[in-house]
Amino acid sequence: DHGPNLQMNDTQIERPNGRDDQTPSSNRSRTAAIRRGLIALGAAFAAIAAFAIVALAVLWTLPPPGDGRPASEAAYDIAANNGAIVATRGVSRGDYIDLEAFPEHLLDAVLAMEDRRFYAHGGIDTRGITRALWVNVQEGGVEQGGSTITQQLAKISYLSADRTFARKSQEAVITLWLEARLSKDEILERYLNNVYLGGGAYGVQAASKRYFGKNAADLTLSESAMLAGLIQSPSRNSPLHSYDAAVQRADVALGAMVDAGAISAEEAEAARGEPAHLARPPAEAPVYGYAADYAASEARVLIGGTGGDFRVETTLDPRLQILADQTIDEALENAGEGGPDQAALVAMSYDGAILAMTGGRDYTASAFNRAAQAERQPGSTFKLFVYLTALQQGFTPESAIDDAPINIEGYEPQNYGGDFHGRVTIRQAFANSYNAAAVRVQEAVGRENVIRVARRLGLQGPLEPEPSLALGAREATLLELTSAYAAVAADRERVSPHMITVIAANQEQRFSGAASLAAAPGGAVFSPPVGDADQAAWPRNQALTLLGSVVASGTGRAAQIPGARVYGKTGTTSDYRDAWFIGFADGMVVGVWMGNDDNSPMEAKVTGGGLPARTWKAFMTRARSGAVPVVRERGSSQPLAGAAEVLDTGTLRVEGQIVRLEGVDGLGDPYAANMGAYIDNRGNGEVVCRPARLEAWRCEAGGVDLSEAVIFNGGGKAADDAPGLLKDAERKARRAGRGVWGE
Repeated sequence: DHGPNLQMNDTQIERPNGRDDQTPSSNRSRTAAIRRGLIALGAAFAAIAAFAIVALAVLWTLPPPGDGRPASEAAYDIAANNGAIVATRGVSRGDYIDLEAFPEHLLDAVLAMEDRRFYAHGGIDTRGITRALWVNVQEGGVEQGGSTITQQLAKISYLSADRTFARKSQEAVITLWLEARLSKDEILERYLNNVYLGGGAYGVQAASKRYFGKNAADLTLSESAMLAGLIQSPSRNSPLHSYDAAVQRADVALGAMVDAGAISAEEAEAARGEPAHLARPPAEAPVYGYAADYAASEARVLIGGTGGDFRVETTLDPRLQILADQTIDEALENAGEGGPDQAALVAMSYDGAILAMTGGRDYTASAFNRAAQAERQPGSTFKLFVYLTALQQGFTPESAIDDAPINIEGYEPQNYGGDFHGRVTIRQAFANSYNAAAVRVQEAVGRENVIRVARRLGLQGPLEPEPSLALGAREATLLELTSAYAAVAADRERVSPHMITVIAANQEQRFSGAASLAAAPGGAVFSPPVGDADQAAWPRNQALTLLGSVVASGTGRAAQIPGARVYGKTGTTSDYRDAWFIGFADGMVVGVWMGNDDNSPMEAKVTGGGLPARTWKAFMTRARSGAVPVVRERGSSQPLAGAAEVLDTGTLRVEGQIVRLEGVDGLGDPYAANMGAYIDNRGNGEVVCRPARLEAWRCEAGGVDLSEAVIFNGGGKAADDAPGLLKDAERKARRAGRGVWGE
């Protein structure tokens, strides 16, 4: 009889007298328990073996724990022809920096924000994970992460961003492996050289160069805090796109440093009073988007798979680029119901140097470049190649041709409006774009010969020897066609369109191609050759006579500019799917295309001699006038005006926007303080700023130009690309020993 205090467990029944019950039932219980124990033990061994196999598999495929930096990536700073950086493209990794070269406050900022117990844990911080979970629960969202710096290095060096159990398992294995193979300082060093900080910049050195124009070793406390604040959300908080958000994150980082005991509250407050400002305006103007993409793609072709950071100097004219964007925008806005939904414009000099390129109405809405990538039927602009072939074979503008019904292999071309005009001259047929006459000329000179001329002039797409070839039945890009017309203007058989003049790596050496660049250890400079094609085989004056007649008396009359000799050709495809005008005057060739992205007909029946020709004229008229356009948001032409905060004597913050004064290399205090007092006295603390050129503004305080005032009084130095007026002001300040020149 067992009392109420009987004790039992899985392996035995304990009796009051201490003896084991040896009944058959108890024996079976013991056997079952042993069996379960063995199964559990086997499962444990199997799990350990599986983990070991997975760990070995993961580690077997890993490279040695080097810096993990791909050598094939390249970053490009795209510069206009005035030397100003207009855009950045690609991935920048900068030079690898030893830990000792980073300023102490940068290390403190990163550790305070990302991993305060970095030197105390073994790679996976259970205390940090618990703390992050608690904060996130309290805040009702993800406010903190539990990943250590070692875990982050494992992710950015070896793993994808997938949120899967397998990837997290790999992360844990690699984290422990890194902790075993590397010292804490080595882990932190690699992390700082690889972490993504927005703007295409990987690593603190690259970000420091891109954002602040300086080496990481020279970062201020404010700048270090801003970089540390970017780590958790680098794209959203990138100062290139959201400067205010980056400043707010820097404030958070400064607070974290105070909490961690890295700096005092007074030091944090002082840093907040002098927030980091950028070496270039915080946002890239979308007006340069299409051109920058084209320049980057051209650079990639020129240097091949070579990695590194490059400065790409281009032929882009900032004034013309802004004019091109604004002209296209206004033309589409005023096109009316049923007009084109897209347009593109290319402007180049006679030697093929691209001065402006806009590939659509809004780069932020669509980055597809309709100037360089879209292949569309050229319509009657293709007739240039037919008639050049005729001139080459002895036809003249006054030679006669029949514009009458014709049937070739079942193909019966019709003229616009349905009428035929009988016996006409080559000049009349070209000027009025008679289709039947063009097909008859093509049959007379030979389709294969027309194709050869088109090929020599740069058309690269499929060209079939069919009767409809004369009317532009095969596709071409606007860039190809515009460069072909440039060749006629230049009296050359071919002009190669190009945007890049120099590719520079570290601005130390020169190279003549990808192979020599790869062999240049310290960086290089590449000046791509433009080339000089043979003189054209057709009589240039006769070709100009044909092109001039189009504008003087033919389908292109809307492109006439008073006081200018304009040459060009209109083009319209069947059902009004494409409308073109390509022409040249005063040393510049401009091509305009309009249509719908889905290749549907334009309901308004837009022809090349209508809206495209008027758009061409509008652009050329503005370009010839020398007017300086204002970079503005769509639909707005107001200057930037308001209270000014002086960041340095060349940099203001106006209404939350960073403004760089044209031609000024700014200085800090006491010159910046003096400038602030000058603006207070002269303009009641307010300024009015207008863009002078890319990334450069001319600002006034009380009617006085601040660029001139700063340099004339020795409060700053004239930049290398400063206008002559400002350089003269600097020479006067030097002679008088004013400001910085009197020190």
